[in-house]
Parts: sequence; C-alpha cells; structure tokens
Amino acid sequence: MYLVQLLLPLRDDEGKPFEKPCYARVRDELTQGFGGVTAYQRAPATGLWEAPDGDVERDDVVLFEVMADTLDRAWWSRYAADLAQRFRQDEVMVRACPCERL
Repeated sequence: MYLVQLLLPLRDDEGKPFEKPCYARVRDELTQGFGGVTAYQRAPATGLWEAPDGDVERDDVVLFEVMADTLDRAWWSRYAADLAQRFRQDEVMVRACPCERL
C-alpha cells in the first residue's frame, strides 16, 4: 500500500488565490479514483526552496493525500502534469511512500 501526497498552491504566481472549486475538483477526482481523500486545507503549510538564480521562493500549499494499493507511476505523472497546468505551476509535487495499515 502507498500513501500518495499532493502539494497544491494556494495562490498563483501573481498572488491571486485559487477558487474553492479548483480544490473541490481535485477532491472529487481523488475520491472517485481511490475511494477517499484527506485534504488539509485549513492550516496551509509553507514551502521554501532555492530557485536557480539563488533567490528563495515561497509557496503556501495545501496537502491532499490518498491511500493506493498499487502505485501507477505513469498515471500519477500525467495527473501531476495536469494539475501543474490547472494551477499554473512549473511543477506540482506529488510524492508516494510505502505504508502499511496497522
């Protein structure tokens, strides 16, 4: 089993917040595809990273996660690319960790 996590930005590059339906669509897609989703939307996390020019970039993000029996890397890669386009990002971070139910 895998825990798949998606980090989605709260705002575009100009600082304009994304509308709630953008996140509702992701929630619905993941629920339909995986039988459920957990979304941490009330307390956004702050992501910091160093850009190629040396500047520190910042994004406030929300976390969506699902449990999947198998990890279809090709599907997740396509979905991440689709989300990057929808959320006007160079990349949307999607990560997976093996996990076991206790």
